[in-house]
Amino acid sequence: MKDENPSRSPLPDLSIVIVSWNVRELLRACLQSVAAGRGGLGVEVIVVDGGSADGSPQMAADEFPWVRLIARPDNVGFPKGNNLGIAKANGRYILLLNPDTEIVGDALPLMVEFLQTHPDVGGLGPMLLNPDGSAQSSRRRFPTLATGLVESTWLARLAPGVLRRYYAQDLPDDETADVDWVMGACLLVRQEAAAQIGGMDEAYFMYSEELDWCRRLKDAGWRIVYHPAAQVIHHVGKSSEQAVTARHIHFNQAKLRYFRKYHGRFAANLIRIVLLGNFAWQLLWEGLKGLLGHKRPLRRQRVRAYWQVLRSGLRPAGF
Repeated sequence: MKDENPSRSPLPDLSIVIVSWNVRELLRACLQSVAAGRGGLGVEVIVVDGGSADGSPQMAADEFPWVRLIARPDNVGFPKGNNLGIAKANGRYILLLNPDTEIVGDALPLMVEFLQTHPDVGGLGPMLLNPDGSAQSSRRRFPTLATGLVESTWLARLAPGVLRRYYAQDLPDDETADVDWVMGACLLVRQEAAAQIGGMDEAYFMYSEELDWCRRLKDAGWRIVYHPAAQVIHHVGKSSEQAVTARHIHFNQAKLRYFRKYHGRFAANLIRIVLLGNFAWQLLWEGLKGLLGHKRPLRRQRVRAYWQVLRSGLRPAGF
């Protein structure tokens, strides 16, 4: 009989933590890929559900009884959800995995093997793939003040070199390389490294938490590596696209928290002014197009979203 339980040892090699919110079908595909791709590893899977209303917890419990399910009544956010899972993890290595991902081939054994043979590496990310097989941009350098000012604003077109450096576009997609940080959609860390620096900063809620965590790993002396021999499909943003306005707010609040934490109050306030000005300009531009009769329902939707962003003030916790 086929062994349907990916957990083969009381002390697993790998603990996989998946924080999920209203993505039942994607979560099912993710868990199926984990079961198929574990190879010879002893694996435990911990799903932290943040109050999903689409039947995700029941599906996970019914179809994947080997999963350890932490069903929360509310959406606690990505950092806190991961911290809840990490607290229950027993593996030598901990993989933070988004529910909108699918393991390709032997990616899990390849990632674990790399950490086993490189004891100075604290964090590792695979090549993330779009569903069509093309490579996603998944490794980064630490953002500078210039990055904070131009990323996701109209200023980006005026300074393409800033974002080229930030996105590490000078590094080949198919070569292993040391980087500053990797995307949290699939991030493997050593248990000892995670224990040394502590959990994710829960004040982020969503976005930039993996940037912060990797920075703390590097500050503690660990290497961060991009390892494209391991590949994982990533269906980008399937949770966050359910709440577009909240996504705008959380993304920019997270950016501001990071810059306040690592670059100081002046840098964060400067970026905040630029971001608010950017959203004010977008609101006016969308409103003008709506007045001229161009796709009025879409323009109204965008104006409402940008107005809510402006009303939030983009003030992160502890700002």
